[in-house]
Amino acid sequence: MMKNKTSTPSQKQDRGDATREKLLTNSIDVFGRYGFDGATTRMLAEAAGVNLQAIPYYFGGKEGLYVAAAEHLASIIIAHVGDLRNAILERLARLDSDGQAMTPGEARDILTQLAQRMVALFVSRQSESWARFIIREQMEPTEAFERVYTSVMAPMIGMAGRLIATILGEAPQSEHVRLRTLSFVGSILVFRMAHAAVLRQMNWQAAGPDEVDILRRHAAELVAALGGGKEVRP
Repeated sequence: MMKNKTSTPSQKQDRGDATREKLLTNSIDVFGRYGFDGATTRMLAEAAGVNLQAIPYYFGGKEGLYVAAAEHLASIIIAHVGDLRNAILERLARLDSDGQAMTPGEARDILTQLAQRMVALFVSRQSESWARFIIREQMEPTEAFERVYTSVMAPMIGMAGRLIATILGEAPQSEHVRLRTLSFVGSILVFRMAHAAVLRQMNWQAAGPDEVDILRRHAAELVAALGGGKEVRP
């Protein structure tokens, strides 16, 4: 006589974690394509290949899934740049602790590494769904935008701003430095936000390894140009 097989608590936990992961990963793309209002719970469940009841069970509903998807997106981006970000923050903290200032040369080197990492990430295929999600939130910010901004955007922009301030020899919180930082970040983001236009202008079929190498060199040139000419003030 065969005995009924029952799942252990750890097996149930693993299945639950897998279901949550599927919903979070796939909902970023669905929400990015159709927006919060356009994405139905059925669409979200089908994209993840899970039961419709999994959404209210794990997230309390579509709104809960939307906010959780934003947090998941932030964690994915951090995972791609976290090692470099942590190394930069540790270096800055060590200098602050020792009462020393970073040299403009070191700031350029670090900013170049950061810009090259970001441009390579932004032209990757995997960042397409992230961009759709974030662009929608830029247009009509919700709580989801606050999660991504607080976790990823603000720290990265702040870190870039401090490096740019060092290069320019100005205060990090000055209006001029903040504007220069936003312009610099925008010059990197354009390769994702205007991806189709970039491919058309460059006569590229896709952003493969050779194209990424070109963009990495371009990112280094953008850093080298900082402070190279006369900074015009009103």
